Amino acid sequence: MPRSAAASAPTQRFHDKREALLDAAARHFNEQGVRGSTLAGIAASVGLVTNSVTYYYRKKEDLATACFLRAIAACDALAVAAARADGVPARVHAFFRFQAQLLADIEEGRHAALVTFHDIRSVPQPQATEVFAAYTAMFRRVRALLRGSETQHLGRADLNARGHIMLSIANATPAWIGRCESSQYAEVAGRMGNLLVLGIAGAGAAWPPASAQAPWRPASTEESPSEAFLRAATVLVNEQGYRGASVDKISARLSVTKGSFYHHNDTKQDLISACFERSFTVMRQALGHADASPGSGWNRACELACALVCVQLSDTGPLLRASATSALPDPLQRERVRLTLRRLAERVTGVLVDGMMDGSIRPIDPAIAAQIVFTAINAAAELKRWVPAADAGNVAGLYVRPVFQGLLCPGAEAGRAASALPDSAAFTFERTHPNPSPA
Repeated sequence: MPRSAAASAPTQRFHDKREALLDAAARHFNEQGVRGSTLAGIAASVGLVTNSVTYYYRKKEDLATACFLRAIAACDALAVAAARADGVPARVHAFFRFQAQLLADIEEGRHAALVTFHDIRSVPQPQATEVFAAYTAMFRRVRALLRGSETQHLGRADLNARGHIMLSIANATPAWIGRCESSQYAEVAGRMGNLLVLGIAGAGAAWPPASAQAPWRPASTEESPSEAFLRAATVLVNEQGYRGASVDKISARLSVTKGSFYHHNDTKQDLISACFERSFTVMRQALGHADASPGSGWNRACELACALVCVQLSDTGPLLRASATSALPDPLQRERVRLTLRRLAERVTGVLVDGMMDGSIRPIDPAIAAQIVFTAINAAAELKRWVPAADAGNVAGLYVRPVFQGLLCPGAEAGRAASALPDSAAFTFERTHPNPSPA
């Protein structure tokens, strides 16, 4: 005899256990990556055995999907609430203010943990279709916050680039805002909104001419099999995380045998470690050039960001994404990499402070501004997924300029040209690349 609707409805106990499971899973996935987490480990953290977890989610991939969809729904809710504000500047401020409140609630135990999006591309098919569609819809909702009379001069490519900046910064914020007291998160969000809307330029500081935007290039690297393995591994780790970038996949990308891989590399872990060092070397070279340049702090900061973003879109790139650290299997290596990233961000802070001292950069919170600049450089590795026309020739005006002069600044020529395209053109891109990255 069929059960009644009341009898078949989930009980409160079922709901509470499932929420506890999602909370524990989000924490595990954030720390160890989706592929590095196990159902057994997640189950043990909430007092369950693996068989009990499968009552709620049959497979780990189903659990990961539920976590990502819940995080996407939370970000969607922030954008929906922010959309009620009047005008683009107010909506940008509201979005980050609401996110700060959510992060404070998580920190203080009033809200369950949410999975971050750095490992979203580890979700396999068929679950990936649902997750990527939801993420793309979330991107569009965040991008819509930037539509208004203040941005009517912008083309579609400009709006996509600025939407990518805004969402990437939101996605990266949980990784660093914990350095502040949770009671200060709202103040941090206010400063972020101010930086994103107004930029950092001081009085009289103009956007550098194209000839001065990226004069630096990385020291030439020998086109060797080892360099080819480094580039292939970097792309795969950015796309699929440490565990997703298998020896077989790296070898297949280069059309070589597994034996050839081990001829040039001792282990996969050694290769990935070399990928991080390669990216760090490029960043250190760019920072060293910025430190030695004679211009103002503003010009040196702009040139630094333009140069590194151009590297991301060149044959030399991409650089390894900062979020790749979460899936590294060795905790000591994870901490070493994170420490290096923090130190590199501090060097960006120093360039900004130089600009504040010489007056070319207005009085700002340099630590927060450095996180925004560092995040934008990092996220440029995924820019072409949202702006397929982006290249080293137009990326300075299309993408870097809004980071420094604010999201309301003039658009790039590429952006105005793209505005002639029908909406379906950009949506076709999003559909045919159902693998968006949050970065």
